[in-house]
Amino acid sequence: MSGSSIVFTRRGFWRGVRISLPMVPAMAPFGLIVGVLADGRGLSWLETILMSALVFAGTSQLVALELWTDPAPILGATLAAFVINLRLAPMGAALAPWLDKLRGWKLWGTLATLVDNSFAISIADQRAGGKDAALLLGVGLTFWIFWMSMTGLGHAFSGLIALPPGHPIFFASVATLVALMVPLWRGAGEILPWAVAAVAAVTASHVLGLGQPWPVLAGAIIGAAVGAWRDRVR
Repeated sequence: MSGSSIVFTRRGFWRGVRISLPMVPAMAPFGLIVGVLADGRGLSWLETILMSALVFAGTSQLVALELWTDPAPILGATLAAFVINLRLAPMGAALAPWLDKLRGWKLWGTLATLVDNSFAISIADQRAGGKDAALLLGVGLTFWIFWMSMTGLGHAFSGLIALPPGHPIFFASVATLVALMVPLWRGAGEILPWAVAAVAAVTASHVLGLGQPWPVLAGAIIGAAVGAWRDRVR
């Protein structure tokens, strides 16, 4: 794929919106729970919406809210969110054929709305020969708007939402992410980095007993390092 052929069009943007719409309902349980937890920690509805808009990362928000006390540990919560979101760095590197051709609001708007699901959709399209970088912004912006809506609803109706922690509906967001990983599979060569990332995360969590964000960070960094080594050997 030639870098000079990369485009950024309205058609690509709306294509991203259409692709993402069937997937956004799976975000609803996760967003509602974040909103409920934010209300339980004493955040106002406006503060919850602003947190979702500025952080826009469910795992980071959950970890930050778990750390929330009075007075709020601003430095600790910020550091936790930063560490978890470090996984976005290798995602941006993988999308470089698109991102390197963008400037101004196109670049920063796309980066600001980049999350796991939008990355998975876009990298699959890129590997299939896709050349319209606006697809990534269309997907990310759709998820961003829906995420704020769900966390806001969760906060507003927190008194009516009382699902038990192990309710099957909470698996919806995980199931969606697993399904999005299918197009990323490129054959047996993917087994090593994926398996190493999984082992690293499980080891950090269940063997070393580390809480978030360390399992996520261990899986992301070690898995990416093994993948880079594999590509270099090839």
